[in-house]
Amino acid sequence: MTDEPVSEANVELAAGNRCISVGHKTRVTNDVLLALSEAGVEYISTRSVGFNHIDVEYAERVGIVVGNVNYSPDSVGDYTLMLMLMAVRNAKAMIRRVDVHDYRLNDVRGRELRDLTVGVVGTGRIGAAVLDRLRGFGCRVLAFDAIPATDANYVSLDELLAESDIVSLHTPLNEGTYHLLDARRIERMRDGAYVINTGRGPLIDTEALIAALESGKLGGAALDVLEEEEGIFYADCRNTTIKSSLLLRLQKLPNVLISPHTAYYTDHALSDTIENSIANCLEFESGKRHG
Repeated sequence: MTDEPVSEANVELAAGNRCISVGHKTRVTNDVLLALSEAGVEYISTRSVGFNHIDVEYAERVGIVVGNVNYSPDSVGDYTLMLMLMAVRNAKAMIRRVDVHDYRLNDVRGRELRDLTVGVVGTGRIGAAVLDRLRGFGCRVLAFDAIPATDANYVSLDELLAESDIVSLHTPLNEGTYHLLDARRIERMRDGAYVINTGRGPLIDTEALIAALESGKLGGAALDVLEEEEGIFYADCRNTTIKSSLLLRLQKLPNVLISPHTAYYTDHALSDTIENSIANCLEFESGKRHG
């Protein structure tokens, strides 16, 4: 066991083990996968729902099965609703004013969820948890998923974007969803709409998002994940230079909330993650192979 992410420098720690468990923070490169295979590893359990940090097809070619884990969807569901409420109530600007003892009301008034239409893109376990929570607010809710799997008002993606005051992203990241929200789709969104992303950063073309925020096309964004977050999120960067121009540009905007990929980070979800990762390895060893 090591706190360091798996790499070619520490792959020897896996020698003699058919199964290993890895986190989602660092990409497992193909060179590392090959080295793990040569060390005898046959199964990788990633402690995350998403597995875009591992080339699963290459892993299979070198004899490694990859399995992900489920954890409490309530962790991300709760956090997503918090971000929605903070976005429509202009929480970032308000907190900044209060921190410097300016207690005046903002010229921009907040909005109530019951008066808004919320579009949920991706209705797996986490997306479904968000849908469940939204029902309690009395707002109109639309949903989009390539494979509808829950009780929801499903519409096309174009219709969802055109009708929603808030668009919340919960779809997996893959070739088909990379830059799902690009300049063309952002232009189809309602003027003044908000974007919430607790899925994966590259679901959004961040350059296009920034342009829409700066022009006033969009009303705001709340982002728990970002393109270029690797090497920044989970690190203490107070005394270092941030190299991501996208992050720096977003943080300057008063209507953009940024958090460091922490929506999942609850005691319940982490317990689920560890238990299920170990269970995956034990099931593989017992012959109940899955990936």
